[in-house]
Amino acid sequence: MFFWTIVLAVYATMSAVTFVAFYLDKRAAVREKRRTPETTLHLFELFFGWPGALAAMILLRHKNRKVTYIAVFALIVALHAAGWWFMLR
Repeated sequence: MFFWTIVLAVYATMSAVTFVAFYLDKRAAVREKRRTPETTLHLFELFFGWPGALAAMILLRHKNRKVTYIAVFALIVALHAAGWWFMLR
């Protein structure tokens, strides 16, 4: 039970961090300021923040048209799914 509490806390925390990173990048894009590198956003997604990235892509309408970005995002989600599949089987 403790393991799942930690897992959920990590996913929730990193999702919030990732959502904020997307928000700040979107705001910078609108204001034509310095942007957050896509590599940084992908690292946040990889380190358990992909649910927050998905929420930001939908709610903020950010990074949802760039096919190459979405492809890497999908790969990250697939890696997480595969990891959980191997752990739980």
